This record gives sequence, C-alpha cells and structure tokens, in this order.
Amino acid sequence: MAANRILLVEDDHAIADAVALNLRTVGYEVVAFDDGAIAAASLEQDHSFDLALLDIMLPGMDGFQLFALMEKYNIPVIYMTAKTDSESEVRGLKEGAEDYIVKPFEIVTLLVRIEKVLSRTGRLNQVYRFQDFTLDAENRTLTRAGELIDLPPLEFDVFAVLMKNKNRTVSRERILNEIWGEDYFGDIRTVDVRVANLRKKLGLSDEIRTISKTGYRLEERRK
Repeated sequence: MAANRILLVEDDHAIADAVALNLRTVGYEVVAFDDGAIAAASLEQDHSFDLALLDIMLPGMDGFQLFALMEKYNIPVIYMTAKTDSESEVRGLKEGAEDYIVKPFEIVTLLVRIEKVLSRTGRLNQVYRFQDFTLDAENRTLTRAGELIDLPPLEFDVFAVLMKNKNRTVSRERILNEIWGEDYFGDIRTVDVRVANLRKKLGLSDEIRTISKTGYRLEERRK
C-alpha cells in the first residue's frame, strides 16, 4: 500500500521545511509549494492527494481561494494559519475544511489531527513498515519478511504506536493514553514491561531506544 500523499502550501519556508521533514519522517509523502497560484496550476496535472495543509495568507492565491480547487478534486483540507480571529476560523470550517490549527503549533498536535482526518475520511493508510517488519493496524497483523508474528494484544498496540511514530520520541504518557485511554490510572511502568517484551521477542534491543525521563523511540538506522 502506498504512503498517504499530502499537499503542503506554506510560504514560510522555516515552517514548511519543519512540517515536511516531520511528515516524511513518519512515512507520509509530501509535495510542497510556497505560492498558492503555482500550487493551483500544479493540481491540473497532479491532484492525487489524500489531504491538503493550507496556509491562508499566501502569495498568488490565498488558502480560501485554493479551497474551491480542493473541493473539485475531493481533497480534505486542514488550514494551518497565523490568523487567530474567529471570523476566519468560522469561515474556514463553515466552507468545509476538516480542521483549523493556529500557529505556532506543536508538530505532534498536527500529526494527530492529520491522522484523525485521514481516518475520518477513509483515506488513512494503516500499513506501516520498519526494516523487514510490516504492521497492518486495521487487520491487526504483524509480519517479518512475510512470516506472521503472534503478539499479545497490548504488545501489538504498543509496537503499533512506535511504528506509526518511527524516528520520533513517544512519551510513556502518550502510549498509555492511546492504548489504555486517558482515564487509565494504573502503573505507568506497564509500558516499560511491554517494551521490554517487544525488544526480546522482536530482536530490537538497539532499535527501540529508551529516551531518558521521557519514553521510547523506534529508530531506523541510516546506512
């Protein structure tokens, strides 16, 4: 299954570069533009995107103007903008945008919102790969070089969170919230136990790194 493709239209190069880098790190394919009119022209040739991240204040054509093209090609939109007035937010959402996020924002917040929109619109690719592992979150299967690996449900869920966020540090609290829910009041060390089991069973003692006082990171070593 191909990676989800995301169109990014943002004229602040520092923000665009940071967003694109983080999206690519977790497995998305990103096509970026810094001019609304150029992005609009490119859509005539290539509009096979699963989601668009649009700034509102853009040269050439603003984000609101671009939205009509996104509707034409059935591309869901998340606005990410410095415009904090409620009028702009109401307009964006009323016209049909899936979400509206105000700068500055945490990258992890953007990633969560992207995943929710892709899931809600039925476009989320739930197949994740790391080395020779393939994890299918929808069908709850994990294979290594094509051979099925049987993991207990909670260990599978922990590994799925690490796979979805490979090369990014994931806190113990976030793992707990995603799997056990925000109302879980048990021992946070339950995450450590599951991770220790995964390292042993999957032979990933080096790749699943402990990040001091924070959590874990599934790290893909560059050759």
